[in-house]
Amino acid sequence: MAIKALIFDVDGTLAETEEAHRQAFNDTFAANGMDWAWDVPMYGILLKTTGGKERMQEYQQTHRSDEPQMDWERIKDLHAQKTERYVEILASGGLPLRAGVADLIERAAAAGLRLAIATTTSRPNVDALTACCWGKTPEEIFEVVATGEQVKAKKPAPDLFELALKGLGLPAAECLAFEDSRNGVLSAVGAGLRTIVTPGQYTVDDDFSGAETVIPSLEGFQF
Repeated sequence: MAIKALIFDVDGTLAETEEAHRQAFNDTFAANGMDWAWDVPMYGILLKTTGGKERMQEYQQTHRSDEPQMDWERIKDLHAQKTERYVEILASGGLPLRAGVADLIERAAAAGLRLAIATTTSRPNVDALTACCWGKTPEEIFEVVATGEQVKAKKPAPDLFELALKGLGLPAAECLAFEDSRNGVLSAVGAGLRTIVTPGQYTVDDDFSGAETVIPSLEGFQF
């Protein structure tokens, strides 16, 4: 069956954003007088929990269990501050798309393929990334933008990819998914999608069982 649409994860797939996210978390913690500071190994562990708010909750429950626990409202407030900081970091420029991404999206659009996003990250983060990397709004590039706020269950649940498919009005067999993580693969495959993986900085050692292809980058990828 001919491919009619491409559905992309964002963080780690379109661009290596995780270091900007880590900086934004740490800057937010410091600004609030907290002694939390996530180094690269710790952040790699925490990335196995999808969603920034969920990541903070997991950290305090698992690594700060002997301290008073923040309630969900406080976590939401901190995460909102973190999102603002992340947007500021990306607005300063300098975040490139991963190799082959710009070319693939340009070729796909020229060929009449439809484009979508399915990401656990928040909408402001998607806005910041497309502004930084393309100088455009998400809708100027992607027909459908499915983000974490729109579903009850984030990856590895299939909800986000199912939402993107619903928005496109296409069956999974006519679409390809692009991911960089184990949770992303589980989500996409759970929605019935063939999945192309380009491992990112934090996911290179993940188990990508179920993916159709695992490649270093999207350079020269043929759909």
